[in-house]
Amino acid sequence: MSPSRIEDYAMLGDTETAALVGLDGSVDWLCTPRFDSPACFAALLGDEDNGRWRIAPATEVHRVERSYRPGTLILDTTFHTAEGTVTLVDFMVPRDERPNLLRIVRGRSGRVPMVMDLRMRFDYGSIVPWVRRDGDRLLAVAGPEGLCLDTPVETRGRDHRTEAHFSVGAGDEVPFELATFPSHLPPSPAPDVQSALAYTERWWKGWSARCATEGEFADVVRDSLVVLKGLTYGPTGGIVAAATTSLPEDPGGERNWDYRYCWLRDATFTLMTLLSAGYVEEAGAWREWLMRA
Repeated sequence: MSPSRIEDYAMLGDTETAALVGLDGSVDWLCTPRFDSPACFAALLGDEDNGRWRIAPATEVHRVERSYRPGTLILDTTFHTAEGTVTLVDFMVPRDERPNLLRIVRGRSGRVPMVMDLRMRFDYGSIVPWVRRDGDRLLAVAGPEGLCLDTPVETRGRDHRTEAHFSVGAGDEVPFELATFPSHLPPSPAPDVQSALAYTERWWKGWSARCATEGEFADVVRDSLVVLKGLTYGPTGGIVAAATTSLPEDPGGERNWDYRYCWLRDATFTLMTLLSAGYVEEAGAWREWLMRA
């Protein structure tokens, strides 16, 4: 199992799938392009060789601060080191035609040496893909599935993984984008990362602004609703019980089912919460999904 505590993971989502990223800057869980797709990062259930994507300082980290931007699933993780401070911005663009995970490294102070360790695996870590370069891009293919990495940083392959070493100073920004594509088609052009970030922030803030909850804990309720929205499968209106599978309710327990599906009881509780906050459209979409099912 991953050395990270389950409570140290934060969820990213695009309303069609989700990823989990730890305090150490490692994405240890990602199923793409759908919630129920086989994981390409599954270190959560095994170890780093089951797939992960870590971006972090190459030197000792003295302190880590992390928070979502209000009303969004955009995650800011700030690492404090002896050399300086750097922030890692993680997000997934609310789904268009390009399932992707974007990461931006921003220098805050000093000059911080960084390391990227990308271990692309398919089928929960059981398949090591064929990795090749296509110009400045890196393509990983295994049967019908493909991943495409876009970044200005120089990368190199080593022991079935991709690594990069770079540094960021105050004001520097280094973007990374990992996108899913069908291997029989060419991957789409990489987006402008800053435009994608701005769009994602507008999208989530527009959604969370509709929250009708008021009072002392309105912000906490709003941010919790954003997570529930992130577990909604946009194309159909179905709501998954969780973004993960095979995690027991208790250590060593037997209840380690696949929760990446719509469990009617769990979805009902989610809908009651959304309705109480004024989100009628989500309830209507789920009802239509249930009627079709």
